[in-house]
Amino acid sequence: MTSATADQLDGKPQQVALSSLWSNHLKWLALAGLAILAIFWRDGADMVGTWWTISTYNHCLLIIPILVWLVQQRREELVKLTPEIWLPGLLLTAIASLGWLLGEAAGVAFARQLGLLMMLQGAVVTLLGPTVARGLIFPLGFSFFLVPFGEEFVPFLQMVTAKLSMIFLGWANIPAFIDGIFISTPTGYFRVAEACSGIKFLIAMLAYGALVSNVCFQSWNRRILFMTAAVIVPVIANGIRAFGTIYIAHHSTTDFAAGFDHIFYGWFFFAFVLILVMAIGWPFFDRSIDDPMIDGDALRQHQSSQPSEQKPVTVMTAMAVIILVPVLWTSVLSAQESPVPDRIVLPQVAGWERVDYQPLYPWQPQFDGASHQLFGRYRNRETGGQVDLAIAVYDRQAEGREMVGYGQGALVPESGWSRNRSLAAPDSASAVELIAPGPVVRDVVSFYRIGGKLTGSESTVKLETLKTNIFGGHQQAVAILVSSETKGEESPGIMIEAFLADLGPVDKLADAMAGLR
Repeated sequence: MTSATADQLDGKPQQVALSSLWSNHLKWLALAGLAILAIFWRDGADMVGTWWTISTYNHCLLIIPILVWLVQQRREELVKLTPEIWLPGLLLTAIASLGWLLGEAAGVAFARQLGLLMMLQGAVVTLLGPTVARGLIFPLGFSFFLVPFGEEFVPFLQMVTAKLSMIFLGWANIPAFIDGIFISTPTGYFRVAEACSGIKFLIAMLAYGALVSNVCFQSWNRRILFMTAAVIVPVIANGIRAFGTIYIAHHSTTDFAAGFDHIFYGWFFFAFVLILVMAIGWPFFDRSIDDPMIDGDALRQHQSSQPSEQKPVTVMTAMAVIILVPVLWTSVLSAQESPVPDRIVLPQVAGWERVDYQPLYPWQPQFDGASHQLFGRYRNRETGGQVDLAIAVYDRQAEGREMVGYGQGALVPESGWSRNRSLAAPDSASAVELIAPGPVVRDVVSFYRIGGKLTGSESTVKLETLKTNIFGGHQQAVAILVSSETKGEESPGIMIEAFLADLGPVDKLADAMAGLR
């Protein structure tokens, strides 16, 4: 028997053993993954629902097939590695579980969904080991794009788009005036709406840029430059698109410009931006099509020769405990009652009388899931000034019933109103100036009462909600918004200040509405 033949025969049992080891570890990983998805099915379903129903996140539907492809591209090199149980991977699972707990307690869907994803990642690291995880580092990182994010950047991108449009209008010698996200020209009055912020294409381009950077580049400098282009180009292109709409309206009609924008602004626009970014990066691709995505032999050299002595059953049990404790804890606390009055009414305010609500531009705050909502207009008997009072009462906050968050409170998306600027606010409150077509200006002062605190800070509301949901306590929460509108030069803040002086302590009113006094 030749030496080569002997090596082949010796290698065959090793390959069989390694294949069997991979099969066992993958079975345990599949079991862990299915269990996690079953326990947190609600968060998983919410993610899929968001991908399907909200156009900003439609691209997420492609992420899972891409992840499968990325793993498949690494398969030949991965099988050279030995999967193993790695106990420190449970730390990632614990961090993910804590993140989910904080998200559940604070009513932050993003944190819960991120926690779910990281639990799955923790299962991969724990049941396959650190070396295999290193080989899967990009697919694991790319999976973060499954979690919907980015809505909080919409106001900022609206402002950026408006300012870029103004620059281009100046270059085109079209006279224009900007007020927040509103642009006035001799031929029309334009608003950079939430849907025109460019957020959906920016997020999609981030995912696309990350994929191309990994697949087509080896140099980190080129990867960074390509990702920079994937961020900057869509933002500038969106500014050009908004400018183009105003330019067409200036030289034709607003209706024609709106129709053109409706046709152009969509996946056609995204395809144009995508091709543009690819054209920029194409000449600099430095990865050959035949190059492996990872080097299995190099990774194997850093792998410990000592096999793990931990039994999968033991690790799975520890993982189950880490995951289930937060779930059971929140379930126990959610069973606590926090009753509110069956009926509440708007307060009587000395010197003011209730009148019909006849706004200059329709406005009403949004508080989804509130136990009670009140809204009414008051008129000062002496001056005739008018103020609107909105009250929302929650017996407790939960998924779909958050007192603060995107789309909650004074500024409702696609309502015609836009945030113009922050204002000086009374103690324990926040104030903002909204603007609507006309233009109509509305000042809104917001108070929130929860956990014995009166605040205008949304982050404080989230923190107090988190504390009460984790450690117990009064779950009741109240939002009180006082606002006034104007088309003239007089500041609406004067009427709001006078109303608050006559209304009395806001914390006492909030507690009375919640049935705590």
